[in-house]
Amino acid sequence: MAETTFGDIALEVRSKNAGPFWVTMELFMRNPEDYALAAAPEIINEDAIAFLYCVRAEDVQIFRIPSLNVVKISFPRPVPQGGLLDRDIHAGQHHVPLASLATPPRTAGR
Repeated sequence: MAETTFGDIALEVRSKNAGPFWVTMELFMRNPEDYALAAAPEIINEDAIAFLYCVRAEDVQIFRIPSLNVVKISFPRPVPQGGLLDRDIHAGQHHVPLASLATPPRTAGR
């Protein structure tokens, strides 16, 4: 049986520039139950994001917005936007590791 990922259960997972030096990613969850899973600090936290994106955990900012069922994550870009080594000028593909992150096993009825 294949693992369920956040990309499978989210309404949308996206990434974008937050200025020339920051990337922002957003997990738009379908319902409060799935939001609770994404917002759980033991699942998505600064250390997990640091590991996925090879950034320092202390540079990661996570904003949990329960009224919108959204988790927003920001961290410094590895290289400035438009720089010689920038491979994704719009940060449009940075969400892929987050979307590929496996969710914990779900209980019966979910």
